[in-house]
Amino acid sequence: MDLLRTLHIDGLAHGGAAVARSEDGRVVFVAGGCPGDVVDARVVTDHGRYLEAEIDQVLTASDERRTPPCPYFGRCGGCQWQHVSYAAQAEAKRTQLVDSLQRIGRISDLEVAPTVLAARPYGYRNRLEMRAGTGADGRPVLGLTAARSDEIVPIDACLLLPDRAKGLPKALGGAVRYLMGRAPFDLDRVALRVGTRTRELEVDLWGPPGPMQRHAVARTLNDAVRPTCVTRVLVKEDARKRADLKVEVLAGKGHWRERLGEFEYRVSAPSFFQSNTLGAETLVELVMAALEPDGTDRVLDLYAGVGTFTLPLAELAGEVVAIEGTGSAVRDLRANIEDAGVPADVMPGDAARALAEAGSFDMAVVDPPRAGMAPDAMRALIGTGVRRICYVSCDTATLARDARQLTESGFRLESATPVDLFPQTWHVESVAVFEKA
Repeated sequence: MDLLRTLHIDGLAHGGAAVARSEDGRVVFVAGGCPGDVVDARVVTDHGRYLEAEIDQVLTASDERRTPPCPYFGRCGGCQWQHVSYAAQAEAKRTQLVDSLQRIGRISDLEVAPTVLAARPYGYRNRLEMRAGTGADGRPVLGLTAARSDEIVPIDACLLLPDRAKGLPKALGGAVRYLMGRAPFDLDRVALRVGTRTRELEVDLWGPPGPMQRHAVARTLNDAVRPTCVTRVLVKEDARKRADLKVEVLAGKGHWRERLGEFEYRVSAPSFFQSNTLGAETLVELVMAALEPDGTDRVLDLYAGVGTFTLPLAELAGEVVAIEGTGSAVRDLRANIEDAGVPADVMPGDAARALAEAGSFDMAVVDPPRAGMAPDAMRALIGTGVRRICYVSCDTATLARDARQLTESGFRLESATPVDLFPQTWHVESVAVFEKA
């Protein structure tokens, strides 16, 4: 492998790597680099226009470099930036949003707000997913995906979980090994949900249909981690598609509950919910401040999920219509609206088709999946005559792509705010506000 000498690390990139320039001017993405470092790095892959490299030696360490507190950092792929100061992480996330808006969205006349910092740089996650598989010794293993391979890294603790829950991966790993040794069943992954406000704990077992000694599984998991709920999610195809999956309740009430502000939300195993409770409350505050419903507005909540924005909007708006396509989330959404006692209408189904029947709106909050809005859904949204849109995004590139379409359709991007829901990683949430010209 070629050795690149005396590389000056300039910044951090979308995807987690650091960025430098080679002598011939090509961009070099350096795994494990920190802004301000001077390093020698070995080329891992030559892509022609750019290079991927890993550090051979740190010649001069940056003032922003930190000692990662996690013993799995570098092997586990869950975190990419524990070695970088939190201030530098926040600035990199703002830069990521600015760059995407300029390069993809062709929007350069906007002063992007500073990153809203997380209340907790560690211990903030209310959800953790671990993969199940077989280790090199042939024994069952439960852990997180490795940084640069599909290997499973067994862990005893995760520092992103709250203090009371960070040791649960070790207990769950032991329970899974015990169960697989006694009465094995097909298992793809195990998800933990830990209530920040409610202190509830749910364990979800994801895998294909097949025989399982359900009572033995529930009893073993109860002895290991004392969950308030255990479910089995039966997956026939790709679990990431989050279709209307079948859920078996092995113990407890069959769902997890968490509180955001004054509202409590029921969340079933396949339903999406923000993995940072305190960060989700910040998103709600930003959305409500941006829309300012006054009791006369007709408001759309598109990709409503379990109602994160629906419930607070329904308290203040004249009318709220929530559109959601995932079956489990629709059921949770309806239950949450009923439990909260707020007025809101639910339209299940595909976004574009539902919008075609939804009528006109004054304002909208849009919180799509990472892929952003499909073109037909975007056209349908614009066709509602909405005058203000608050777009919540977990991917700066797809936000910028959709922002370009909105600005070309007569909207102006009034503000963009990065929100750090995922400290120690390169991921960033953004809240963008568009106004009809």
